[in-house]
Amino acid sequence: MPKNKIIPYRPELKLLARQLRKNSTLAEVLLWCEIKGKQLLGYQFHRQVPMLDYIVDFYCHELALAIEVDGESHAHEDTAANDITRQQRLEAEGVCFLRFDDLEVKQNLASVVNEIYHWIEENTNDDKEL
Repeated sequence: MPKNKIIPYRPELKLLARQLRKNSTLAEVLLWCEIKGKQLLGYQFHRQVPMLDYIVDFYCHELALAIEVDGESHAHEDTAANDITRQQRLEAEGVCFLRFDDLEVKQNLASVVNEIYHWIEENTNDDKEL
């Protein structure tokens, strides 16, 4: 996949994404503090990024990596099925996914950040500055 491929999205999702950024969950805020501003191996992540018919919690265009923080609402059967469909559609566009449970982020943030760090190391060949 070409670097920084732009995935189209429905224009009305832009406003919803802005609202989601203003009303982030605690887990999203905690993780954002760790990955914003190119803190993670020099890669830029964005919050609440619209793609196709969906919005992903965090996305790095350069890595084509989406990070999802799944809270209690994702445990419901219909939501879980929607998550699978959404992920499959975005993976068909070349997006890779890392998923973390809301509680995992809140209770073990260092481990979550470490897992993202290792994913980046294993899936890139370039020598980005730290």
